[in-house]
Amino acid sequence: MKQFADKDMVKEAVGADQYDDLQEPPRLEASKDHTLWPLCRKALMDIYDPEIPTNIYELGLILKVILTDDAEAGVTDAYVEMTLTSPGCPVAQEMPGWVQNALMPIDGIGEVKVDIVWDPTWDPSFMSETAKMELNMF
Repeated sequence: MKQFADKDMVKEAVGADQYDDLQEPPRLEASKDHTLWPLCRKALMDIYDPEIPTNIYELGLILKVILTDDAEAGVTDAYVEMTLTSPGCPVAQEMPGWVQNALMPIDGIGEVKVDIVWDPTWDPSFMSETAKMELNMF
C-alpha cells in the first residue's frame, strides 16, 4: 500500500491543534486516565505494519489496552487485545511480540499480555482519521 501523505502534511492540512484528536482510532478501548497511558500510546505508535506505511495504533489494530495496577508488586500490568488486517498477515506470529517488546521497557510496566482477536473483523473504519488521510482512504 502506498503512502500518499506523511504526518507533517496531514498536520499542516488539519492544524496542529486538532491533529492529536484525529490520531485516535474510533474503536479503541483503553485506560486513558492511567498515568502510564501516554507512554504506552507512544510506544504503540512506534510499531509499523511492514506492508502498510502507518503505525498499528492509527491503523486501528489495537482494540483494547487495559492497565491494571499491581500494588503488591509495585508495577502496572498491561493487557492488549489486537487484531490484524487479515488472517493471512505474514507477521501474524511476530506482531504480538512486537507489542510486548514495545511496552515492556516502560518504567513501571510489569507483565504484558497480548491477544490477537478476530472478532470484530478489521476493516478501514477501524482506522484513525490521520491514517485514512495518509493512505488516501476517505
